[in-house]
Amino acid sequence: MEQAEISFIGGGNMARSLIGGLLADGLGADAIRVAEPDAGRRQALGADFGITTVEDNMQAAQNADVVVLAVKPQVMRQVADELAHTIGDGSILVLSIAAGLRAQDLTRWLGPDAAVVRAMPNTPSLVRAGATGLFANANVSDSQRSLAESLMRAVGLTCWVDNEQQLDAVTAVSGSGPAYFFLLMEMIESAGIELGLEPETARLLTIETAIGAARMALESDHDPQTLRRLVTSPGGTTEAAINSLEDADIRALLKRAVTAAANRADELGQQFGEQ
Repeated sequence: MEQAEISFIGGGNMARSLIGGLLADGLGADAIRVAEPDAGRRQALGADFGITTVEDNMQAAQNADVVVLAVKPQVMRQVADELAHTIGDGSILVLSIAAGLRAQDLTRWLGPDAAVVRAMPNTPSLVRAGATGLFANANVSDSQRSLAESLMRAVGLTCWVDNEQQLDAVTAVSGSGPAYFFLLMEMIESAGIELGLEPETARLLTIETAIGAARMALESDHDPQTLRRLVTSPGGTTEAAINSLEDADIRALLKRAVTAAANRADELGQQFGEQ
């Protein structure tokens, strides 16, 4: 990505992932600063990435092009109040990766002119295979949108949504989504063991099959429904398995699960906004 001064408020796992991705993309270590209250974590960040680390949020945010808010939602109001005079005039992009915390509430705390992008990354971002939903408030310029997208693309693909409420759906599909696939993998592996496979064999076959199916879906011109039909021979083993799942109404079950996640995301957004 183009050279920009990027400051992180918070140096946890997601911040570490983004920093690693940015450096791999060619951003210089001298362009990154991190404010982190934990001395051990500051030392580790400096040693691992060669970046500047400080304890004070204000010191980190000064002269930045973008400030990444990577703190827990429960402490975001305190951080926003502290930084409002520094990052609330719209000249500095504020990129929040705090789960559940709405851009409208950040704008309320930082000031009406604040340029805020809310990002909803998922845990595969930790291995640079993430999927991130992005929403920008009306104060974000075209160049700031491009900067936010470039930053988050350092750890995977990005998708913009038109209104903030859609990020609840993003949370339900991709934010919580890895857990759905982990659960499915867990169940398939367990079934394979019960059918007589050695645990390590069942694990490897399950993981590699998941990787292969995802890669086929990503690289194929066909949608998942068509791909499923192509690998389901009439009267064969796959059809027997699919029919069993359909008889159990798996579609309705998954719809309820994803809807429950979206509803909970909405509840958390309202809860955090009441601070």
